[in-house]
Parts: sequence; structure tokens; C-alpha cells
Amino acid sequence: MTESLGVWRIASTADAAQARAAVDRVATDGAAPALERARLLASLTARLRRCLGRGAAWELHLEFRRTPAEHGGRLDVSLRPADPSTPGPTAEAPLGCDLPRRPARPSRSAGLPLPEALLRADENTATVLGLLDEQQKLVEMHREELHQTNQGVLALHADLEAAALAQRELLRAERSARAEAERARRLLTFLGDASAAITSSLSHTDIVRRLTDLLMPDFAQRLDVWLFDEENDDEHTGTVREHTAAAVVAARTGRPQYASAHPGNLPGIGDLPPSALSPTRPVLAIPLRARRLVGVLTLTAPDSAPGFDADTSVMLVELARRVSVALENARRYEQYRDTAETLQRAQLTDLPKPPGMRLAARYLPASQGMNIGGDWYDAFHQPDGSLLAVIGDVTGHGLHAAVVMGQLRTALRAYAVEDNSPADILTKLHHMLRHLQPELYATAIVARFRPGERQVVWASAGHPPAVVRGADGTVRTLDAKPGVMLGIPIPCTYTDHVDDLTPGSSLVLYTDGLVERRRQGIDPGIERLVQALGTLSTPELEQDPDAAADALLKPLLHDSEHDDDVCLLLCHVMTPTEREPDGEPNRSGPRSAPAETGPSRGSVESTRREGGCRESP
Repeated sequence: MTESLGVWRIASTADAAQARAAVDRVATDGAAPALERARLLASLTARLRRCLGRGAAWELHLEFRRTPAEHGGRLDVSLRPADPSTPGPTAEAPLGCDLPRRPARPSRSAGLPLPEALLRADENTATVLGLLDEQQKLVEMHREELHQTNQGVLALHADLEAAALAQRELLRAERSARAEAERARRLLTFLGDASAAITSSLSHTDIVRRLTDLLMPDFAQRLDVWLFDEENDDEHTGTVREHTAAAVVAARTGRPQYASAHPGNLPGIGDLPPSALSPTRPVLAIPLRARRLVGVLTLTAPDSAPGFDADTSVMLVELARRVSVALENARRYEQYRDTAETLQRAQLTDLPKPPGMRLAARYLPASQGMNIGGDWYDAFHQPDGSLLAVIGDVTGHGLHAAVVMGQLRTALRAYAVEDNSPADILTKLHHMLRHLQPELYATAIVARFRPGERQVVWASAGHPPAVVRGADGTVRTLDAKPGVMLGIPIPCTYTDHVDDLTPGSSLVLYTDGLVERRRQGIDPGIERLVQALGTLSTPELEQDPDAAADALLKPLLHDSEHDDDVCLLLCHVMTPTEREPDGEPNRSGPRSAPAETGPSRGSVESTRREGGCRESP
């Protein structure tokens, strides 16, 4: 609802001042806020000036519009031309302000005089200026607050930047720590793998080769292993090797040395000037010490690094220590092996030269490990002129096995002097071994050749079967069931077997090292031996039995690697070139008196059915 509060005609400046004073009075009576009242009067004054500048008469309309509030409303002030036909722009939008209460209708006579109206205008101006002062103070306060806020933001930004920098440093340190840990893990893994590869060998040559393969080129551009034992051998041959000054100092002091243009400051390692043999690359010399100083390991820094860092040098020193232990173990092993082999070879027999027969023997020590010292062969005459051919294998290896083998060989010869048969000899050996060496066992086969007989009498104690090549070239094995191994803790009496062995025939005795291979068993090896023997001719066997023995070994040991000793004894019966009137072959030496013959053919068949030994009563 709109209520008109009056209309004022304005034709002069005085009229404009009176109208303005009336509007001020109405706004004041309506309790308009001072700032709103000042804004309204300032805007009205500006319009009044424009209207007076245009000329003609104008009317100021004052209206009050009630609002839904209980008493208040809105005051609208508009200026319109007094004459509607007056040319000019249309009336502008009314001015206004909110009034908290309804003002009284002003009267023209109640208007303020101009001087008072002017003073009242100054009051409004003062009010506005007071408000401006308050606002300025607020602005200053807010400016100070803003400054403090900015300072806080800057401090917070600095703190955040410092925290971010600290976080980046922590991340960088964490990455560095992880990289160091990963590098340490790789070094430890390499150390473990290298130690396993090196300590698995008992050959110092193989150890040095593996060490070179492991360290070059990642850890060393060049590697030299100075072994003092080899140096002594080189002095005998007139060979002189050059070594760096760092290696010489390390050998003399027993302390690792680092030779470079700049000190390495490595833990536990001395610093030396650059080496004359490697002036541009750093050299690390590490003594190889186990129970004794065995040599010096010299490494030239790889191309991928300027030198050796602390972690790598610590790993290399520890690896050198383990290499020292491996080299010392290899040296002791080789000494032990050489002693056992020397002892065993010393106990092997020089073969006799029986008339009408050719003998050849071979002994090869194991090419791997300590499997040496248990195999032996023997051939000798009994008092009645018979030839005994023996081959055996003692369980176990090393010096103890070689000693036991010597005892068995001596005991066997002693029992053979009493003209015992092969079975009787094995029975006595079995009884002796059970009582003297209850923890060791042995296999053996004994074959007896009597002059003038075309048969061989033999007995076996758990030994691989002998192989026979007939005069017609056919090859077979003596597959009668053997007796138990010598020394087994059960009583046993061995049994003799008899097989035909006509002139031109050959009997091959051997140990399991010749035919047995891992994952294959023994039967395939025996079959290869049978095939190899079948390829030899009678003239080859008679003219050069040593070459024939080598021909048997070659196809079975072509890989040159065998885990056990190898013994082979070849016995060939000569073909007679001239016969005496009684039809016997002509022999170059005196012929022994004929002895009692062995068991009959029927007894042999019976023996094969019964087996190689029978339990003693």
C-alpha cells in the first residue's frame, strides 16, 4: 500500500533546498539510519542539480510504501517534470530508503529554514564522517589483522617449505639407505654364492679359475693370485713372475694394501702410492691367510668404478679369507690324496711273466673326491706252479682303506702259499676281516690257472662278474652267484667254480669303478665292457696286452671323470705255436709238475645251482 506524503514544486535553487529539507525531515521522522539518510540526501541533491540545470519546473513526489513489517516501510522520492509536455529525458527511477516506522505527513509551513537546513546537512555530513572514521578504524584494524594473517601465512608457508624440505631430505635419506641396504644385500648374496662355488672344489687350479670368473669384470679389471707354493715351483723351472709393490707389502705384513694416487681410507687396509705395474688404476692386494699365509690376491679396480669403496673392500677381504681356507683345504687334500695314491701304488704288484700267458693290469685313481685307496690287483705263483690272479675292492677310501688293502693282500698271499684253492683263500680272508676289521668290508675275486689245464678255477666274494672272451671271439660273463662280501658279520664258506678257458681265450677281472656310474647302475657298464672286449682280436691280445687293456678302458672312461678307483687285470692264454709230442704247448721256462685237477664239470654245474658260498657249520 502506497501513501503519498506530498508534492513539492521546484523551480529554483531555494525550492530545491526546501524540498531537500522536507525529505530530510521525513527520513529523520521515520528513524532512517544516518548512513542511509545521508546516501538518500546525497543522491537527491545530485538529481536536483541536474534538474535545475535542465531548466523548467519539476515536481518532487514523496511516497511511503508499507511493507509486511508491522510499522515500517519504504520511502520513495522521485522527480518529474511539472509540465508533461516539457521536452527532455523521461523521469529517472525513484530514490528510496527503508524506514523502521511510518513518518508523519510533512507540511509546507513546518519546513526548516534554509540556514537550519544547511546546519542539518552538516550534521548529516558529520554523521557520515563519524561513520567513515569508524570504518577507517575498522579498515585499519582489518588491515592489521590482514598483515598479521599474511605474516602467519608467510610463516606457515615457510614452515611448510621447511617441512617439505625435511621430508625430501628424509625421502632422499631413505632412498639412500635402501640403496645401501640393497647393495649390502647384493654383496652378501654374492659372497655366499661365491663361497659356495669356491669351497665346493678341492683343486687349487679350479678354485683360482672360479675366483677369476666370479670377480671379473664386475669387481676387478685384472686379477692375479700369487700362491707361494707355486712360486717355489716356478723358481725350480726358472720362471720369474712380477708382483706389485702392494702385493709384496701385503705378503710381508699380512695386512691388505691399497695402492692409488689418492688415499682410500678403507677399513683395516693400508694406503700406498700408485703401483708401477698399474699407475692409472687403483690396486687392492689382500693376503690369503688360513692356518698359514698361502699367497696374495691382487685386484685392479674395474673400469666401472674409480676405485674400491669400503663395503666392497670388506666383502673382498672376507671372500679372500674364505678362498684361503679353500686353497689350504685343497692343498691338504692333494697331499692326503697323493699319500694314499703313493701308498696304494707302492703295494700294487709287478706282474709275473708266466709261460703260455700274457698279463696286463691297469690302476687309475678316482678323478674326483677322496675315493682312492681301496682297489687292488695281484698276480703271483703258488708253490705248485699255479698262477693266482686276484682283484679286490675295500669299502671306504683314503689311507685307512689303503692300509687295510695292504693287509688283505699280504694275508691272501700267505694263505695262497699253503696251496689253498680260491674258495679256501676267500673263506680264510672272510674270517680274518670279521675279527680284525669288523667295520670294513671288501669284495674280491680269485682265479687260479694251472699249467696244462684248459680250465680256470675261481671264487668270488660279492665282486662284479669276470668277463671271458673265448678263442672264437664270443664274450660271456662268469655269472655264477658270488658269495657274500668279505667281513660281513655272518659265517660263510665260499665255493670254487670251474669254467673252460682254452688257448686263445682271455679272462678280464675288474673293480666296480670301471663299470658303475651314478644313475645308471652297474649292468650297462658290464655290457659296454663285454662289447669292448668283443672288438679285440686274438693277435691283438697276444702281441700287445697292454694296448688291449687300454682299448678296454677307453670306451668306458671316455669322459675321463670317474668317482671311484679303477682296477683291471687282463689274463690271456696264448695259442700254442709248437706242440711237444704229448701235445702240450712248448713253454720257454721250466714246466711245473702237474697238480691235482679241479672239480669235475658236474660239480661245477652243482656249484652254480647252489651259489657262491654255504654257511659254515
